[in-house]
Amino acid sequence: MTISAHQAFEFLAYSVGFQLFLMQRRKAGDVVAPRVRWSLVAAAILGGALGSRMLFWLEDPSTTLFRLDDPWYLLAGKTAVGGLIGGLVGVELTKKALGVSTRTGDLLAVPLAVGIALGRIGCFLEGLADRTFGIATSLPWGVDFGDGVRRHPTQLYETLFLAGLAVVLASLARRPHADGHVFRVFMMAYMAFRVLVDAIKPDPHLALGLSAIQWAALLTLGYYVFVFRQQPAQPAQSRATA
Repeated sequence: MTISAHQAFEFLAYSVGFQLFLMQRRKAGDVVAPRVRWSLVAAAILGGALGSRMLFWLEDPSTTLFRLDDPWYLLAGKTAVGGLIGGLVGVELTKKALGVSTRTGDLLAVPLAVGIALGRIGCFLEGLADRTFGIATSLPWGVDFGDGVRRHPTQLYETLFLAGLAVVLASLARRPHADGHVFRVFMMAYMAFRVLVDAIKPDPHLALGLSAIQWAALLTLGYYVFVFRQQPAQPAQSRATA
């Protein structure tokens, strides 16, 4: 049995991300009852798994239709943007069903940033098979993934961006903030980055020159900009004494 670099770094991403989540939860304490917390975790996992695959199917609709009888293709492909959106929808629907109004995403912001950053290293090492590389470039840091063409290493761009974002998010988390603010910053920053970086990927355009991932990221960014303007960044006590 062999383990690819992608599998190794994906396992590392999940492991490190989960440990970071546990560390932050021990420091901050539970914001919801344990029974509710694990229901939300299950909803995030299931929603994320479904969302990541649905957006992958939409990336190249013609290929998906051609390979509808190929379960390996349908189940193996996944996208980080789709996973985040699916996980978000799953958690919000579950919270509504359970009558939970507490915002619970802040503890996930740094673990998600670090986890995705590590996962992208595996994508980079996987090379052409992973289909996350950029378009051809003449820039000195262009990478030849084995076919003689130097391409933008967009996987490493994402790793570097998320590493910096994780530092910013950790700093925000240590300051007084309204519940949910750190997670909103993470989602806005990551979705904006994906709209930009996916512009230099050779993905099929779905409409108006944008790929399915760019459209999904753009719509999610628009939603969070609206939420950001409606909800304060500072806790109520800080606003009262400002």
